[in-house]
Amino acid sequence: MAELPASILFCCDHNAVRSPMAEGMMKKLHGARVFVQSAGVKHDMDVDPFAVAACAEIGVELTAHKVRSFEDLAMGGDQIDSYELIVALSPAAQRAALDQTRWFATEVRYWPTLDPTGIGQTREQKLDAYRQTRDQILANLRREFPAF
Repeated sequence: MAELPASILFCCDHNAVRSPMAEGMMKKLHGARVFVQSAGVKHDMDVDPFAVAACAEIGVELTAHKVRSFEDLAMGGDQIDSYELIVALSPAAQRAALDQTRWFATEVRYWPTLDPTGIGQTREQKLDAYRQTRDQILANLRREFPAF
């Protein structure tokens, strides 16, 4: 079994859907065995209620999630080079992570992940799209960081 990284930063565009889902599910899978945070390229949104609902279905709580950007992390004293691994869930996040780590030994991985925010007309259609994103992230987490 692969060894868990000591610290992981999940990132996406706004830290409102994909990266909070990944952070919450990783914490549920591995608890305190790994330090996990998430951030967005921007933080111009609140955590998405559909992301909260989709994760609640599998016992992952996101209601207390505080949306933050890469800039917010740095202003709070959380240096990008302190993470062993950064997992980007969107192209913009991948570009930002690579740009911010170009002088460091931090590994950056890209997991292309569906952005569910514009999919569906009805509540159930929208929730199905968020479930698909949740399940895609969860499958990647289980593959990359299997539980003991």
